[in-house]
Amino acid sequence: MRPATERLPRLLALVPYLIARPGILIEEAAQDFGVTPKQLRRDLELLWMCGLPGYGPGDLIDLSFEGETVTVTFDAGMRRPLRLTAAEATSLVVALRALADTPGVVDVDAVQRTLAKIEAAAGQAHPAGVVVGLSAREGQETARTRDAVRAAVQGRRAVRIRYYTASRDAISERTVDPMRLLLLEGRSYLEAWCRSAERVSLFRLDRIDEVRVLDEPAVPPPHAQPTDTSEGLFQPDPSQRVARLVLEPDVRWVAEYYPMEEVTELADGRLRVLMRYADTSWMVRLLLGLGGAVRVEAPADLADQVVERAAEALRRADHLLAT
Repeated sequence: MRPATERLPRLLALVPYLIARPGILIEEAAQDFGVTPKQLRRDLELLWMCGLPGYGPGDLIDLSFEGETVTVTFDAGMRRPLRLTAAEATSLVVALRALADTPGVVDVDAVQRTLAKIEAAAGQAHPAGVVVGLSAREGQETARTRDAVRAAVQGRRAVRIRYYTASRDAISERTVDPMRLLLLEGRSYLEAWCRSAERVSLFRLDRIDEVRVLDEPAVPPPHAQPTDTSEGLFQPDPSQRVARLVLEPDVRWVAEYYPMEEVTELADGRLRVLMRYADTSWMVRLLLGLGGAVRVEAPADLADQVVERAAEALRRADHLLAT
């Protein structure tokens, strides 16, 4: 019997797969999923016990067998394939682009077609719990940014970027000397020497609003060393404080967009997260922007400041209405 971690994704994908291929041979379906026909039959037997709450006749997934073929006769709402998360789509795009550039690939056209489909799907997807703007950017704008940045890295050209720094909630323009492209923890980064900060920095591609390849060489100084990511991208800073927050389903995207030390699934699609922050005023602005979709469990003084700022905003609103 296959481990549950392998079997569950296959079970979730089986129904939409079979709906698209009524009457498919069990042996052919098994080949597509990389399992034996015997294992696939076991999966199909398990699907018979899955369905909608109530789990009575008319609620469960129903299959029809004829000889060595199978057809779904009732899908119990599992008609659509699973959607990729933003991180998964980005990882696939980066891997496929690297494969397309690898000499000796047999069918480059097939790789390019697959890449186009994934980018289009990422651009059109609006999955629950993910901010729509972020999803669209990763599928379209970030792909164009990656093309420009990769050309700069390969051609050893400096670039001018317009970059959003989330920790300061600020946008800046910088000239940087590209060193390499990285895929870390499901995100794409440009590692470069930042001329204004005079240090090696990592720039998330989905936070680069504009990029322009300059007609001048990239010249990182001799002492510029690649970032050590062997123990993860973000290392704890003792000087930073840690907020314990509970996020409602509508703002789960915060856990994807900002670095988190810990993420715990709660009931009803909520998340409890531990988030480090250096600037209290920035954190207060972030939390106020989330409205009633976040609860501050700790530290207490952070919760107090959020309440005070919200009350002040309400007083100002009342004054404006009165005038």
